[in-house]
Amino acid sequence: MKLSELLYGVSVVSVSGSTAVEPVNITTDSRQVREGSLFIAVRGTRFDGHTFIEQALQQGAIAIVAETLPTDLATNKTYVQVANATLASALIASHFYGDASSRLRVVGVTGTNGKTTIATLLYKLFSSLGHTCGLISTVENRIGDRSIPSTHTTPDPIQLQQLLQQMEQAGCTHVFMEVSSHAIHQHRIAGIQFAGGIFSNITHDHLDYHKTFDEYIRVKKSFFDVLPATAFALSNADDKRGAVMLQNCKARHLFYALRTLADYKGRLLDNGLEGLQLSIDEVEVHFRLIGTFNAYNLLAVYGAACAMGLEKIEVLTQLSQLQGAPGRFECIVSPNEQLLAVVDYAHTPDALLNVLTTLKQLRKPEQKLTTVTGCGGDRDRTKRPLMAAAVAAHSDRFIFTSDNPRSEDPASIIKDMEAGLSAADLKKYIPIIDREAAIKTAITLSAPHDIILVAGKGHETYQDVKGVKEYFDDRETVRKWFATLDK
Repeated sequence: MKLSELLYGVSVVSVSGSTAVEPVNITTDSRQVREGSLFIAVRGTRFDGHTFIEQALQQGAIAIVAETLPTDLATNKTYVQVANATLASALIASHFYGDASSRLRVVGVTGTNGKTTIATLLYKLFSSLGHTCGLISTVENRIGDRSIPSTHTTPDPIQLQQLLQQMEQAGCTHVFMEVSSHAIHQHRIAGIQFAGGIFSNITHDHLDYHKTFDEYIRVKKSFFDVLPATAFALSNADDKRGAVMLQNCKARHLFYALRTLADYKGRLLDNGLEGLQLSIDEVEVHFRLIGTFNAYNLLAVYGAACAMGLEKIEVLTQLSQLQGAPGRFECIVSPNEQLLAVVDYAHTPDALLNVLTTLKQLRKPEQKLTTVTGCGGDRDRTKRPLMAAAVAAHSDRFIFTSDNPRSEDPASIIKDMEAGLSAADLKKYIPIIDREAAIKTAITLSAPHDIILVAGKGHETYQDVKGVKEYFDDRETVRKWFATLDK
């Protein structure tokens, strides 16, 4: 495809050289440049691609797209100056990979909590009904039955468009994807033609990046602002910003709720460790998932499926048989059936509160709850004391430990968390930096029939320490120390 065709829709400031050239590949990573490449110089949070333009040219790039062009331009190369290189990279990638989203039914799920569960359940639901589907999520990407490791909630625009092309080539008809606030703000999803968008909820998160809660809300809302009139926009009416998300949205407005009137209305009948009993649009159904927060996730999936033309009873029948996403309220019972551990990805104050209040509702008065959790390094520090306070308020005992400290000192992260504790809280608190030792201690201190919550990492199988990802799996660690109980 000629460069002139790849630039369709891109805000071009100036061009030097011929746009009739046909790049063999496109990349924003100078290390991937080869003879005939198009190199797009993107300003990232850590590196500025403009500093690698000369290197890209030496490696054989035939064209450069950048916001600022070099002073000296080579006569046999093409230079395109654009207003926004990150946006340009997404649009160029969409064209380069055949605008696959125009022939797929792509549904984006955004919100603070619930994205992974909603997207995964939609993938499982449509797959169980005979559709070949794609999934793009925090846990994994899937093309039909094939699993591909996931590195980001939403991949970079070139990887994303390549995935969509592969999904179309594999015969996928539907794609369900998480849409993070970072991805929206960084234009990673530009060029994708969405058939629908789902809003789960919005609470305190990512203020290290967005700086203010109002800006975080604005970014999330901007996803719905650009949905086409042919799409559907499904929002949580019980979230106080659920209606705000759909203001000025051209797509068909739909709402789901437990507490207020909505297009897809649910009523919670029973909530136990065996699952949820819900009445959805006057039909009573038992689901395997646990907790009120999952009742909302199920309603979102049900509403989206109905909006895409599936029959109500068929949807509810299939949904009742599905499990949630890995590492989301995943229950592990000890071999002697004396202890229950719950492993969950909750890493925001609201997500933690959801899990903790659910456990409080489900456990018997004599069952004690020990919580093991931490906060990620190089991330929003303001949520650390809030998470600590939520844990302290709903746990009989709690341990703060490491959770992907990245470049930060784990002890300093724990100190930030301790700022949210009262003098009374400290009496039931233990700091243990080593995560395995923390989990082992929680299990050792628990009496028969007690509950242990291990929160923060969920499905993750690593600890990110000083730029190195060391293997670590909360679920494996729990099972390892559970196995020692009878010995």
